[in-house]
Amino acid sequence: MTIEAFIFDVFGTCVDWRRSVAREVAKVLPDVDPIAFAEAWRAEYDPAMPRVRDGARGYVPLDDLHLENLYRVADRFGVTLADPQALNTAWEKLDPWPDVVSGLARLREKAIIAPCSNGSIALMTRLARYAGLPWDCILGAEIAQDYKPKPEVYLASCAALRLKPAQVMMVAAHNGDLHAAQSAGLKTGFVPRPQEFGPGQSVDLTPEGDWDLVAGDFRELAARFGC
Repeated sequence: MTIEAFIFDVFGTCVDWRRSVAREVAKVLPDVDPIAFAEAWRAEYDPAMPRVRDGARGYVPLDDLHLENLYRVADRFGVTLADPQALNTAWEKLDPWPDVVSGLARLREKAIIAPCSNGSIALMTRLARYAGLPWDCILGAEIAQDYKPKPEVYLASCAALRLKPAQVMMVAAHNGDLHAAQSAGLKTGFVPRPQEFGPGQSVDLTPEGDWDLVAGDFRELAARFGC
């Protein structure tokens, strides 16, 4: 297939948010279970977005939603945050999975690579600098002023590159993300991340759709395209 650009889900697919956020939580909240706190914070992610998606609330960058969610989780854990914004930057300090940086560099030899994340441009830029993600540009929610899995997010990313959806492959570890991208006309690539949610993970362990490509990691993905 002729693919001119690869766009990527980031949280979970490219980076290990669970252990990375827990590390930052442990630094400022030593008396709480950092993994439990990180998981609870992430669990507020999807519930925070429907009002934006359905138009009941104007677009709000994910940085702000993360901060709102942080206050909610801190209250639930019974802790007071001396500097909430400092902890909120934990999402800019996420470690990449071991295959990601080298795999992206190889893919970049053949095609444009960019995130298609619900993260803001600011968040994705700082995360790229921290994790060494060699993006050509930053795409995703902020340029669409909406959140995945709305089709507008995928289509805005393609339009920004002046490419047809069929020339772009969405790569993700989440089947739901790929279903939405496929419905919008994009090609799809599934790369499982069986440790994203820890040792008890029971979702997204296998492909659950007719994806164009399934690879074990980003290095295999690159090899499949001759990179």
